[in-house]
Amino acid sequence: MTVSRDDQPETRSDLAWAITVGGIGVVLFTAMLVFTWYFAATLLLIFTGMLLGVGLNALTNALGRRVQLPHAARLAIVCIVLAALLAGVAYLGGATIAEQASVLSNTIKSQISHVRSFLENHGIDTSVFDLGNAGSAASSSGDTAPAPAANQTSHGPLPGAGALASSGGAIVSQTFKLLFGAISAVGNIFIVLFLGLAFAAQPGVYHDGLLFLVPARHRIRATLIVDRIGETLERWLIAQIIVMIAVGVVTWIGLAIIGIPGSFILGIQAGLLAFIPTVGAIIAGVVVVLASLASGWIPALSALILFLGVHAMESYVLTPILQRQALDIPPATLFAFQILLGVVFGIWGLALALPLVAIAKVMIDHFKTYEAPPLAEAA
Repeated sequence: MTVSRDDQPETRSDLAWAITVGGIGVVLFTAMLVFTWYFAATLLLIFTGMLLGVGLNALTNALGRRVQLPHAARLAIVCIVLAALLAGVAYLGGATIAEQASVLSNTIKSQISHVRSFLENHGIDTSVFDLGNAGSAASSSGDTAPAPAANQTSHGPLPGAGALASSGGAIVSQTFKLLFGAISAVGNIFIVLFLGLAFAAQPGVYHDGLLFLVPARHRIRATLIVDRIGETLERWLIAQIIVMIAVGVVTWIGLAIIGIPGSFILGIQAGLLAFIPTVGAIIAGVVVVLASLASGWIPALSALILFLGVHAMESYVLTPILQRQALDIPPATLFAFQILLGVVFGIWGLALALPLVAIAKVMIDHFKTYEAPPLAEAA
């Protein structure tokens, strides 16, 4: 096929336009990746607030199917009930939680030392246990080294001015670190709560505002994708809450029957870690077994059997029944994305891997379904 001279300028113009658009697309995509990398913590924090909003909106809609009230009134009822439940748990079990948490921490530290001694007696290297203490050891050695020099400059039993200034500076530095850490944690909780309440109070406003950013010719498809993502996340959150409550209650009752100290706090941590698929169950199981070793090998073996039973109930009974219509992600795919996002983004990526993968799956399934009819017709 030959191109006439009259068509050559138009062909060159189309090629230049395609190259320009492609270059701009590559630059924008690279800029988006860089922006996501540097502000990943903030973006994941906002995504957590959106998930909270989706969960509150799901509970509000579920209440709306039972009670005919305005959306704001139903949301207020849901928030009051949730706040009352949390306050009741804190009031009735706050002292128990604090006491068992302290005992559990000491027990786990003691059992880690016993495990380390057992491994060393059998010729296994346990230097990996020193990684967490390297920083503290270095800081303690750095703090104790200048002490003789400071004492040499003093002419009495009281420490010198240099020692006092160094100690005072260390105390102030640690105080500010603790203060800023507490402020950061409280600030993050406040941001998540505010975003969740804001999204749940006016879901239609944010839904329509998001679709307004999409070009008009793609708005119908975008509406289908956004609605499908919202429905998927709502069903998944409701099912996940039920699974977490079931895992926490069964673990608590089972450990209490076995006679493991701190069964209540162990049940709470098992329920919370059930939010993280696969990895959360492994962490919860390790903590339960370590805490049970203090009571002897038989209680520890019983706790291990209980953990395996609870994990089987979660993986093969509750999750398939409750989430068969919400998510259908192969375990190996989910675990691979968990590891990847956990390495890249830390605990945030590990905890939010499942909803992120669910969103990606909804989009992929939609485009596959959308493109299927033309391909079938062409065939």
